[in-house]
Amino acid sequence: MRVDASYPLTDLVSAAQDGEQDAWNAIVDRFLPLVGAIARQHRLSEADGDDVGQTVWLRLVEHLHELREPAALPGWIRTTARHECLRVLAARGRTRVADPQEDHTLDVATDDVAGDDLLALERRQALREGLAELPAARRELLLLLLTDPPLAYAEISARLGIPVGSIGPTRARALDQLRATRALRDLGGVPT
Repeated sequence: MRVDASYPLTDLVSAAQDGEQDAWNAIVDRFLPLVGAIARQHRLSEADGDDVGQTVWLRLVEHLHELREPAALPGWIRTTARHECLRVLAARGRTRVADPQEDHTLDVATDDVAGDDLLALERRQALREGLAELPAARRELLLLLLTDPPLAYAEISARLGIPVGSIGPTRARALDQLRATRALRDLGGVPT
């Protein structure tokens, strides 16, 4: 099986567990930006970030066979990368010990912009994969309903050859079917 990073996560994990090198490469390609973003969030040098990445992939090789739920892989990678970043920082002596009772800078929340961007990318990819799993007529209906500027129901009716009155109920069934696709189940929820 020739796979790439666009394949559903469940298929990639299963193939990688079976020793498919292409699946391993696809997993690394898919999650490498996430590991890099986490290293940058911890303000690691490029070399330290590369070390973190190497360790994350090594740990994945060691533990992938233990992964029972493929949807848990992104969380596992995030957690492992964060722990490895903290280990590197501790080894470099760059961590700052803070007393949460005294240091109120810890109360200020910082935006996780890179993580949010990666999560949005992951959701968009899952949505594309979910749409690809739908029957063509339902996929086309959902895409027409999302066009910008919006199309009138009469225009959609004419393009698809369906009655205007059936657009709403068909849309509802298509969205239910989309939520049930493997791609969105792998994501752990429906993109918002």
